Amino acid sequence: MDHRHLVVGAGPVGRTLAHQLVDRGHEVTVVTRSGSAAVPGARSLALDASDADALTRAAEGTGVLYNCANPGDYTQWGKIWPPLASALLAAAERTGAVYAMTGNLYPYGPVDGPMHEGLPDAATDAKGRLRAAMWRAARTAHEQGRVRAVEVRGSDYIGPGVGANGHITRVLPAALRGRPVTVLFAKDQPHTFTSPADVARLLVAAAEDDTAHGRVWHVPSNPPRTQEQALTDVLRAAGRPPVKVRVLRDPALAGISLVVPVLREMRALSYQWDRPYVLDDAAARRHFGLEPTPWDEVCRSTAHGVPDGR
Repeated sequence: MDHRHLVVGAGPVGRTLAHQLVDRGHEVTVVTRSGSAAVPGARSLALDASDADALTRAAEGTGVLYNCANPGDYTQWGKIWPPLASALLAAAERTGAVYAMTGNLYPYGPVDGPMHEGLPDAATDAKGRLRAAMWRAARTAHEQGRVRAVEVRGSDYIGPGVGANGHITRVLPAALRGRPVTVLFAKDQPHTFTSPADVARLLVAAAEDDTAHGRVWHVPSNPPRTQEQALTDVLRAAGRPPVKVRVLRDPALAGISLVVPVLREMRALSYQWDRPYVLDDAAARRHFGLEPTPWDEVCRSTAHGVPDGR
């Protein structure tokens, strides 16, 4: 595997990936708009990754270009993602770097039964169609021999550093103080949660395996838990008792979303929470021999990675 890596994005996956690559002795550059990603042993670079020419210069001589970007504001996805995705793909094509994409499950849309890689990308909401189009463009370029591309898809993240972007970690600080919390849509439906560390491990494995390119892989993840169960498990790992878990449902959510734009975006994804949302990761387990981080360990690291406000 080439020893130079360019990681775009320093969220939970990007930072964890950079740490893993540095630990393996690789030369790593982490690109963010501010250049403030402080990963020991890695170089930080301030760059607008939607500038294809600038990103190409940064990627010259790089063996793998990792797309770990994740614009946090759902309301801006339609504006931010298209030029960013285009620039990332162009830089990989121009430099010959393997293009390893951090994806999600949005492209599938509502499904019946566990999600596996053979399902069509049939999303009906704007965010799901956008993410599906990103992978479709990369897969087409791969099939045409213009780039070597692979995408890994995990479910909702849980772990240190996820913070307000995670459904469990968003409410964890209050729960650690013993306060009741409110989750969105449902608290009693089985849902797969994915550790960013496991996303990073699969990104590395898929990027370095030529036989894995040109397709989607699902991140090995622990058995599903409901939102209430997952939160209770993390609290137990912190030595704290369970708390009361309320649910914000429609029509209350509909009313609030009139003045909170991001909730309007979230409502389009309510199907992920008001029914079972389960990831089938058997293919990646077989092909790469990977297993998820043990759930108890995920819960401990989540509990200790989020301040309790005291």
